[in-house]
Amino acid sequence: MNLSDNIEPLVANLIEGLYIVDRDRRIVQWNRAAEIITGYSSEEVTGSRCSDNILIHVDDRGNELCTGMCPLAAAMDGDELQEADVFLHHKMGHRVPVHVRVLPLKDKEGNITGGLELFTNTGSLALLQNRIGELEELALMDTLTRLPNRRHIEARIESQLALMNREGIPFGVVFADLDNFKTFNDRYGHKAGDELLKTVGRTIAGCARPFDTMGRWGGDEFVGVLPNCNLAGAEKFAERVSMLVRSSLVHVEGISLKPSVSVGAAVSAKGDSISSIISRADAMMYRQKRSIN
Repeated sequence: MNLSDNIEPLVANLIEGLYIVDRDRRIVQWNRAAEIITGYSSEEVTGSRCSDNILIHVDDRGNELCTGMCPLAAAMDGDELQEADVFLHHKMGHRVPVHVRVLPLKDKEGNITGGLELFTNTGSLALLQNRIGELEELALMDTLTRLPNRRHIEARIESQLALMNREGIPFGVVFADLDNFKTFNDRYGHKAGDELLKTVGRTIAGCARPFDTMGRWGGDEFVGVLPNCNLAGAEKFAERVSMLVRSSLVHVEGISLKPSVSVGAAVSAKGDSISSIISRADAMMYRQKRSIN
């Protein structure tokens, strides 16, 4: 099942994550890019089965895939290439959006002996990592979450307002607030609270499009700016953020906790300012929070 020696160096240097499973969907190979994208080393995952649900793949509706007919199982069962956009669970607890391509592997007689999956990080968080130095130099990055800060977000909204007024192109804004953050802080301490903020921040930024801007507004609040987006699109994005945060994990005192966030959405309108569009998204967020509580 292992790759031949002449292919091994190529696999090791792929920028795409790659892993191979046997017929029982037991992981037998895991490359360096897979370690980087997921946070899990080869030693931690090799020998485990997909059904052990280490990566806990979910689709954009929050359905868990690893225990059922995931793209890998579908490729092996249907003997054909499968592609899908899913969200995997990073070792640190947050969600990572990936595009996966899966092929069945066969022996000389044509019998399916396993499967090979390639996956690529498709979120804006991966692109953001390349800009961290620039953002730090310009004082546009939040030091805790390593995401754009309020100053950066306000500048982004200002530029989108100018574009809307000039060309009539709308944009969306989402406002997210952690649920019961004070209670969490009081119970587990500020260090755990910081870990919660970082996990939620990475998940929110990771599920955005590459040209969206997701950042920390302040405290336990996050704001996203979605260019060329109508209200339906912004509301759908808000629902996805809420779902993905709920499917993330924060590891505290030897236990894994699922965070929760309330998210509101608004779309730009004629005469808007930064404060007016933020206020509408904030009001929608509080409406959702009251409905939950």
